[in-house]
Amino acid sequence: MTTVGILGGGQLARMMALAGAPLGLRFSVMDTSAEACAGQFAPLVVGDYRDGEALAEFASGIDIATFDFENVPAGSAQWLSERVPMFPNPRALGTSQDRLAEKTLFGELGIPVPGYVAVDTPADLDAAIARLGVPCILKTRRLGYDGKGQFRIRTAGDAGAAWEALGAQAASGGLILEAFVPFERELSVVAVRGRDGEFRTWPLTENWHVDGVLSASLAPANVDAALEARAVGHARALAEALDYVGVFALELFCRDGELLANELAPRVHNSGHWTIEGAETSQFANHLRAVLGLPLGATRALGQACMLNWIGEMPQLEPVLAEAGGHWHDYGKAPREGRKVGHATLRADTSGGLAEALERVGAALGRESQVAPVVARLRQ
Repeated sequence: MTTVGILGGGQLARMMALAGAPLGLRFSVMDTSAEACAGQFAPLVVGDYRDGEALAEFASGIDIATFDFENVPAGSAQWLSERVPMFPNPRALGTSQDRLAEKTLFGELGIPVPGYVAVDTPADLDAAIARLGVPCILKTRRLGYDGKGQFRIRTAGDAGAAWEALGAQAASGGLILEAFVPFERELSVVAVRGRDGEFRTWPLTENWHVDGVLSASLAPANVDAALEARAVGHARALAEALDYVGVFALELFCRDGELLANELAPRVHNSGHWTIEGAETSQFANHLRAVLGLPLGATRALGQACMLNWIGEMPQLEPVLAEAGGHWHDYGKAPREGRKVGHATLRADTSGGLAEALERVGAALGRESQVAPVVARLRQ
């Protein structure tokens, strides 16, 4: 029986382990916290990812390795890859960990991106603001996610406050200033590439964020075939350039029919959670298939699906379960402000049916504002 090791023990590792059970897989998880929620379903090695002794213990009990979040140290992934097969490869992980390296790769592949400038000093920041204009966003090059490590600059006068907020990180990991994109839609391509180079994508997904955190995802997104083909082409180019194996997401802004790449997430992704019930094969099952060298599963959508993220605390589950296409996922985490604690997916055969189900659930849970933009899109 194959044991899959997962660096990182959050909800993505948890759902991966659940998806792997029907395949007869065992799992071992390594995380810095003894409370990691994936540890409720798999043996957990607790330790710092840079701790050689803990890594060695972890490596000794697994046959193959992957990870569930992109802030695992690339050096630790490299060390592990020299002892067991590791997918995705450390290069893909390292590239995605540095926003400047990531955008440089996008440019080399001809993938359009918003304007950006590397920033290392206050003078660099002033010059970058003058070049890109306002509004713009100052970001850490490393370790930012879910809106963390960012400062919105609305006027040139905000430069001092932005540097005060993030400047201390310039020496350790660098900063990057990005032009603000007045986008019309946020989209993502969730894709999978096998060890043999086979490449598949799920239908394009539309996403809505609140305070930088994903609030809702709708799939399939209602876009024209040409735009979806461009998005898939960008994802394929990245997968081949990085010799990527596994699932990843390419996040995109859509503006005036143009696609601009935001970032690459080298892992199963929040915007792909709908695939558990809404697609022939989930992103978690296909990630494991890819990593293990098994045939990839079909990625077609089963009707229309919407994923709703639960942040901070779980709402009542009854209104979701009362829906014929309602599905509930509790991550087993303690409530905490800003924390992803679970999600629900609603699925229906038609756009109208999904819109009606979302309205009922939104009203019952007091989440009308969360479902409103999705309902509006479904009824266009």
